Amino acid sequence: MRLELIPLVFATLRLTTPILLAALGGVFSYQVGLLNIALEGMMLLGAFAAVVLGHYLASTALGVLAAMAAGALAALLFAFFVIRLRANLIVAGLALNLLAAGATAYALQVIFGVRGSFSTQRIASLGRLELPLVQDIPLLGPALSGHGPLVYLVWGLVILTQVILYRTVFGLRLRSAGEHLEAALAAGIRARRVQYTALLLSGALSGLAGAQLSLGDLTLFNENMTSGRGFMGLAAVFFGSGRPLPVALAALIFGLFDALQIRLQGLGVPPQMIQMLPYVVIVLALTADALRRGSRGAAY
Repeated sequence: MRLELIPLVFATLRLTTPILLAALGGVFSYQVGLLNIALEGMMLLGAFAAVVLGHYLASTALGVLAAMAAGALAALLFAFFVIRLRANLIVAGLALNLLAAGATAYALQVIFGVRGSFSTQRIASLGRLELPLVQDIPLLGPALSGHGPLVYLVWGLVILTQVILYRTVFGLRLRSAGEHLEAALAAGIRARRVQYTALLLSGALSGLAGAQLSLGDLTLFNENMTSGRGFMGLAAVFFGSGRPLPVALAALIFGLFDALQIRLQGLGVPPQMIQMLPYVVIVLALTADALRRGSRGAAY
């Protein structure tokens, strides 16, 4: 049992990281009243930029920064249409997702002359950190140590996001703009600037999630390699009602079932059923959240 538990926990933490990074980006946009449907596309652009610019600049660190910049630029485009031009949030978000999928596939052919995937040896992956004290913890030590830096960083970002939202003036302004835009404007808050800032943070974190996918273990980009993880992050935001700690818990649950479906592939279960598992869990989680909200409304 111990031998089965350790790899499962290890895989869960690794697979939770990109989902949680995107979800934290979604938290900022959710709190400001702008639902970011485009998390998936921003992740994909970040993953592409991390590999391509990292390859040409021969630097993993610059690849990560490029991923965050790509996500932020995509978020700026999204913000321009949604805030400035008052485009529909859902339509603009889905359009950006489709644009990212098509643009990265086309650019892969134009830049490298390949289809499907591209790997590079010019840069190293993010690597793994061995934590001396952590790896000595009984049973779970080997599962908690040996991850990439972003696996550990993301949990610090959860706490930081909690502090920003509920312990800073910026967080108060952000939540005020999301709860009642007109009242925030009347109070002298530059609500539009706050909305732009929130979406830029959302894009940067989504780009960082993409970098974890393409540089976390291998320096590799595959077409549509996000595989719905941006939507998983969005579902976690809904499930946690935009609060960092419940959102992190939801992302961890989704990461667990993502890890389970990988481990179940060797047990003779039909692959189609296995691949459905994380999405079934998402549907059940959102259904439970809707029922919970409905029962609260009925109580009032």
